[in-house]
Amino acid sequence: MNNLTKALEPKNLDEFIGQTHLLDKNKPLYRLIQQKELPNIFLYGPPGIGKTTLAKLIAKELNCDIYFFNATTFKVEEIRKVLNQTKTSLFKPLIFIDEVHRLSKIQQEVLLPYLENNSIFFIGVTTENPAFVLTNAIKSRSFIYELKKLNIDEMNQIILKIKKFLNINFLDEAKEFLISYANGDIRKLYNLVEFAYKIDKNLSLKTLKELASNISEGVASKQLHYDLISAMIKSIRGSDIDASLYYLARLIVAGERAEFIARRLLILASEDIGNANPNALNLATNTYLAVEKIGYPESRIILAQCVIYLASSPKSNSSYIAINKAINEIKNGKILEVPLHLKDNAIGYLYPHDFGGFVKQEYLKEDLKFYESKLIGFEKTLNEWTKKIKS
Repeated sequence: MNNLTKALEPKNLDEFIGQTHLLDKNKPLYRLIQQKELPNIFLYGPPGIGKTTLAKLIAKELNCDIYFFNATTFKVEEIRKVLNQTKTSLFKPLIFIDEVHRLSKIQQEVLLPYLENNSIFFIGVTTENPAFVLTNAIKSRSFIYELKKLNIDEMNQIILKIKKFLNINFLDEAKEFLISYANGDIRKLYNLVEFAYKIDKNLSLKTLKELASNISEGVASKQLHYDLISAMIKSIRGSDIDASLYYLARLIVAGERAEFIARRLLILASEDIGNANPNALNLATNTYLAVEKIGYPESRIILAQCVIYLASSPKSNSSYIAINKAINEIKNGKILEVPLHLKDNAIGYLYPHDFGGFVKQEYLKEDLKFYESKLIGFEKTLNEWTKKIKS
């Protein structure tokens, strides 16, 4: 049997399964591709959903050559060489870079002029949101799109293609197992079917289960990647130390990058603990910096220390609620004039330090309230400080 991935690879965008939120014929991105006016785009999402395949199809629609790079290995000179070679071409080249979350600032600075003068088509892909690592200059000249893992209906479409290609029928139980096992990952589905077919041309449930149970993944069929990280975060939020450590261990054994885990812990420290224990954010930040430098196997200890501390900390999401309220007010049209005495170089501002640390004056044109202390942990102390300052 030929490689399933190659054999069933879609020939055009209409055959591509999934990502209808971006590729429906009425969606802006699809229409831009058809007009051959592709902006600089970054695509991120879970593995095995067709990010590279999509880039190839876009290049085909644009009628251009595509050049593949990986941010972990490519050198700046390589991109410059390609761009110099294509200067005289009638068509702009498409530069594709995998794992773009690993792009250094120097690499981004080299790319910037080409993204800015529209001399290339550019697609960067990764499993992580690149917005956290891209410079503001790159982000202002690009669009970032999230790709989603395939749902059950879309996985059924993939399986139908497999059945037609192999000219076989198999029981619904086997189909349901394949969908559960793959969990939206097309590559994983193809891999299991390909090797199971070598053993059993009928793809029986028994063969699929036995083969899958011997594939060393570290992650169970229904708890891949996002499921496990979600379970760990929810366990920490629920202050269950042992459950938090269990899911952390599952992630480590599965080979999840230490930086990815640490980044999620960093977000949780602020979103779910906040000022109930401000030191949680400090520890999470230091954890991220430490695992970035050290790596496995030692990083497991650092991550465990952080997880235990966060799970043990008092929880409050008051900061999370407050900023969301403020952003929603602004999005709903609450745009207030900045008081004259607060504007840059304005006259009339009362310098609090000249009044013992506090002086009453207008900071907002309306009396808006976003923050409400839950008086949990250190929040209670902060609340007392605020009252004392203003009294």
